[in-house]
Amino acid sequence: MAVRPAAGRRAIEVLLEAELPRAEGRRLVLVDAVWAGGDEEREFTVRVDGTARRVHVTDQDSPLGIADAWRRHTTDTDPGGDSVLVVTGRVPADQLGWDLRGHAVRRRPLAVEQADIVKQLFGAGDLDTRMVRETWLLDALLEAEPPGGWPRVGSVLTRDRALRALLAARVGLGDMRANSLDLDADTLFDWSRTPAGPRLFAELPDQQRTGLTEWLEEVTGPAAPTLLALAADGRGADALPLGALTSAVLACPSAADAGFALGTLFGRALGSFDALGPYAAAATGVLTRWIAQAEAGGNTGADARGRVLAVLERADQLAETAGLTGLLAGDRLLPSGYRTRLRALAITLDGRPGPARAALRDLADHQLAALHTDSTERARTAVRLLRWLDTPQAALESVGRSVRHHMESTGWVDLATGILAEGDASRDSEVGEAYHRLIGRVRDRRRDLDEQFAAVLATWTEAASPQAPNGALLIEDVLAEAAAPLAREGGRPLVVVLDGMSADVAVELAAGFDRRNWTEIVPAGQPGRLAAVAMLPTLTKISRASLLGGAPAEGGQDVERAGFTAFWKKRRREAVLFHKGGYEGTAGHRLAPELLGALADDRTIVGVIVNTIDDALADGRESGRARWRIGDIAKLADLLGAALGAGRPVLLVSDHGHVLDRGPRETGPAVAENVQGARWRTGPAQPGEVELAGPRVRAGGGRITAAWRDDLRYTARQAGYHGGASLAEVTVPVLAFVPADSEIPAGWAALPAENTAPDWWRGAAEPAPPQEAAPAPQRGKGGPRKQAPQSEGLFPQPEQPGHVTPGERAVRSKPYETQREFVRNAPAGPAVAAALDALLEAGGRLSPAAVAAAAQAATGKSERNPQRFVTMLERLLNIDGYPVLQLVESGRTVHLDKELLRQQFLEGTPS
Repeated sequence: MAVRPAAGRRAIEVLLEAELPRAEGRRLVLVDAVWAGGDEEREFTVRVDGTARRVHVTDQDSPLGIADAWRRHTTDTDPGGDSVLVVTGRVPADQLGWDLRGHAVRRRPLAVEQADIVKQLFGAGDLDTRMVRETWLLDALLEAEPPGGWPRVGSVLTRDRALRALLAARVGLGDMRANSLDLDADTLFDWSRTPAGPRLFAELPDQQRTGLTEWLEEVTGPAAPTLLALAADGRGADALPLGALTSAVLACPSAADAGFALGTLFGRALGSFDALGPYAAAATGVLTRWIAQAEAGGNTGADARGRVLAVLERADQLAETAGLTGLLAGDRLLPSGYRTRLRALAITLDGRPGPARAALRDLADHQLAALHTDSTERARTAVRLLRWLDTPQAALESVGRSVRHHMESTGWVDLATGILAEGDASRDSEVGEAYHRLIGRVRDRRRDLDEQFAAVLATWTEAASPQAPNGALLIEDVLAEAAAPLAREGGRPLVVVLDGMSADVAVELAAGFDRRNWTEIVPAGQPGRLAAVAMLPTLTKISRASLLGGAPAEGGQDVERAGFTAFWKKRRREAVLFHKGGYEGTAGHRLAPELLGALADDRTIVGVIVNTIDDALADGRESGRARWRIGDIAKLADLLGAALGAGRPVLLVSDHGHVLDRGPRETGPAVAENVQGARWRTGPAQPGEVELAGPRVRAGGGRITAAWRDDLRYTARQAGYHGGASLAEVTVPVLAFVPADSEIPAGWAALPAENTAPDWWRGAAEPAPPQEAAPAPQRGKGGPRKQAPQSEGLFPQPEQPGHVTPGERAVRSKPYETQREFVRNAPAGPAVAAALDALLEAGGRLSPAAVAAAAQAATGKSERNPQRFVTMLERLLNIDGYPVLQLVESGRTVHLDKELLRQQFLEGTPS
């Protein structure tokens, strides 16, 4: 006898929903199948034409049993009712009498066709022919129908669509109602990390697991069988970590030795060692894509970073369990490999820069280097300090040159020291100790410089005055030398005084200005940022009053406000100065309406005093960080945004700097007499101190003793101090910015970001090519412009007298000359040629300010709007839409496509 099909409750329900509407009142349903449901499911309700019908199921093995069941149903169970009796069993149709069949729906046993039922459940007109032979799939679809039913699919239910729906319903993999086949290795590995999915897969019947595994292997690749075997074994959460570990093992030199240990980790989930390669490739592909998402940043990037690190830390734990950690120390993906490389770099920090540079390249080559941003940047900072220690020590011969050198170089040393002093995020003791030793060497050399400076300062202070500054920019002259020039021709600078801002803070704040919105500028002929000399001692009530009044002074807010107003009144301009409490907005306002009104007034010069940095010196910051960014300083971002909206230049200036206390907490103040402040007193100088006297000393009767050692103080411990005679305290940074869409004021030039950091910071093997802002002789009148040797093979050009550069060849080409006729007010040819040559020399990428500075250096003509100059270059060079030159990174960088430049302008031109 043929094996009869089995029918469970859902199959019976679907059959009744199809047959009862046309049953003509019959209540007996004979089903040619055996009952596959449980006893508790023998009674249920179905809805037919909107009416609930009660159903009773009985399984009978003889014609007499069927007849007796029908009699009892009509006389005892539900006489005169509308409930339905469903009879299943193994009785052949030819053994049923016509008297019984006459009461049955269709007068015969009804066949249970699973394929037809599945079609009905999905609302399909037809079924993929492959599914008819896969009874396990049809059974699974009947069993797994979700409470809301299967999604309606239209004309044909394909095998792929059915399997995708089954996976979503059974194990939570994918979207049941999606029309597209969006399953891939990423989706599969991501699913393996869910708490429920692998467990549900493990609970499936063997036949369903096998069928789903075979299909997923077809769809997602050869990694699927191993991953699903791990899930079935209850170890789905380790699927991706094991894949990462497998990749590391296969790449290590001792892969053969590690293979057995790896096999024990997989256990019975590993079908063969041949499966390891595809599995590792799929896992690393997923992790590489996650790493790219993490590097992109934002909320999505933060989530991806967390996933990557969680997976790889687990991979390291598995490696340790299997005794593989030592073999995988140099891996490019595992966190242990990153830590090994970081420790290797730390070992080099006691020597010369060469080995450290190599170790840094090795660290940066690790795939997690960008995810451990702070740690990698801190390591890079350590190598920078090592390079600085390897440079010749500067000779400080004058105060003016000393403070400028501090802004150009030693202020960056202080910044790097602060970064390193925060410690590495890994909390690795070996790395931390190496950083501590390096900081000690740096501080020793910095103290030598501070000692030199103190001696120079003492001599200079004796006679220095506004009439005889001896080459130094005095703090009382900052407004006249920097703010007043910005106010010419109707300019309206916003003067922001950041109380206590030292050079290291200034350079980091400047780096935080969005170059899409702001262009940093310096006076024409000035090679770098301005730096002034504070009054002595370096106290707020002396230096700030002198700064704002434009003359030596001492006093509080009233003196400062009167001095600021009087300074600008002499220049026939109105001015208003806002102190703390005067510019913050009340509830609902970011800034005070009075401040916004002043900024909107074309006639008024506005000054704002921000005390955040100086206030933090007393108790430190809650974050414990010594570094400052724009967002860390109260209302600074809002002030800059308001100035940008009003089209105002911004002058960012300090009144004095500060030194931080990095000594042991148990160290007390120095024992001294006549203490007047944290870093100054009166009386004879002792080691670490210098006596200062002269017109610039505004306290102590014109003679004081100030500390130049950064670790010397006379009062209770604080986070930092000022009042002394160190470079960090005496140097007053002066930074100037204009909105990027406005013209650079006459007498000023753009300062490219590339020109701000010292060579040892950038890591240049040779000094960076100068891009002076000062006017230069017109090319053609003083001989050909000197060109650095090309490092790119695309334009190999020996430097010879009369040699024509690639930029000059481009502007002399026929395509360029033709295009220039269609561009109104195009820049001069030498400016375009210089810009192209500078970009080629820099590898094809520079900031707009650097491109404009190169053009200005070549022609002597100021390019007062770098963004507009680059736009003109785009019009000249991008013929027929080919992007030879374009702004990228949201306008922060100019990119030159060297190959397109060659094709469009250089082919066929004489060299």
